[in-house]
Amino acid sequence: MTEMTRRGVLLGAAASIAAASGCANGVASSGASTIDARVQATLNYLYQTYPATIDLRDKAAGLLVMPLITKAALGAGGAYGRGALVVNGATVDYYSSAQASVGFQIGAQQYAHVLFFMTNEALYNFRTSAGWEAGADIEYAYSDRGGNLTATTITATSPVIGLIFGQAGLLAGASLDGTKYTRIIP
Repeated sequence: MTEMTRRGVLLGAAASIAAASGCANGVASSGASTIDARVQATLNYLYQTYPATIDLRDKAAGLLVMPLITKAALGAGGAYGRGALVVNGATVDYYSSAQASVGFQIGAQQYAHVLFFMTNEALYNFRTSAGWEAGADIEYAYSDRGGNLTATTITATSPVIGLIFGQAGLLAGASLDGTKYTRIIP
């Protein structure tokens, strides 16, 4: 049995991210106009499918909208996508999202996610960081099988609320833990 080395893990994760980035997720897009169109379509879908998110939007200081994240894994995995930060209904910055993971996993999946920054401080911390990493400070709101949004009282008072939706593919689960967001110029 071979021993898993740090180099092997990093190479596997890099290969998975490279594979994910080639799956029609906007890497080869024509830039800001394509991202903006995808962000608007994603928000329209979100508000129509989960009307409770309109209340979150109205209370949020800003939204990070990632219209299409592509995740692929074979032992080591990676995910990549691009999106925009929306403040007061206008795009203010563009971001990439990258994630690497290791474990018993195989398959591919695409999904969208939105981070609702519920306080000005959370939005400021995100915008001023060199590379913001999603982790324990995000509370998740989940959709149930009836298509309703479920958010607890704790979620409603969290500085950042994450919503993952529109999953398609053959990879179990989607998570934002360990996802790194970096400002880009499309």
